[in-house]
Amino acid sequence: MPFNPEEFQKSINQELILVKDRVKNLIEIDVNHHGEDGSYREAILRNVIKRFLPNNISIGTGFVVAKKSQNFKRTSQIDIILYDNTYPLLFQEGDFIITTPKNVKAIIEVKTTIKNTDLKEIIDKARKNYEIIVSGNKKIFNGVFAFNYDNPIIVGSNDNLSSALKDALESSKGKINHISLGDKIFIKYWHNETKPSIKRESPSNCFFNIYQLEALSFSYFISNLIDNIVDKTMNDRWWFMFPIGGEYGKEAHVIGQCPLEAERTLS
Repeated sequence: MPFNPEEFQKSINQELILVKDRVKNLIEIDVNHHGEDGSYREAILRNVIKRFLPNNISIGTGFVVAKKSQNFKRTSQIDIILYDNTYPLLFQEGDFIITTPKNVKAIIEVKTTIKNTDLKEIIDKARKNYEIIVSGNKKIFNGVFAFNYDNPIIVGSNDNLSSALKDALESSKGKINHISLGDKIFIKYWHNETKPSIKRESPSNCFFNIYQLEALSFSYFISNLIDNIVDKTMNDRWWFMFPIGGEYGKEAHVIGQCPLEAERTLS
């Protein structure tokens, strides 16, 4: 069988689902403790991401501490932190770390299942963590990853987006930039984007595009993560990382948009 980049990327989706279900099956032997599955989901995603990281980037969980003016600020615990390991940490014990913003490349909030009613609280938490970490011209990948999404997305115009999803995306102020809702729905924030093939109907240059990528949402989330945290251009392997073909690639799979007011987004 000839090499097929799209099938390779779909296998990442399949692997994440299979391992998640395998672990869930084992830990739910006692049905009275079915809620004790929180930490394994991060471990599963971390192990897959690790395979694609260059040697200078490490992955863990923990806190980021920053000095803002004369005050110290601390994030809530972050499920996944990707950081430059050539810069020293404040503390490390196994995968658990505490660091300052300078070496943080990405943060990810991981959930087993997300409902629309949960989205705003999850996104608000991720936005507040971003605001503690980021200052000046620094930009980081800030993602929300859910193995399952418990609400359908209606295909059609922006007016058909559920109010809960629209409110959650607007509350992000563009500070959450990548979201995977189950293995089909991928959401990406575009900042000051003017290309007609991407902007489409958005009245603003700052907007979220919502894509339906069958069996590819997880892999596109991870590929965007790697593309964001690696300092060198990845153009020579986009065919592998983003394998959806055609003239417009994944942009042909947009099923909705959420425009943001530019003055209310990150600078």
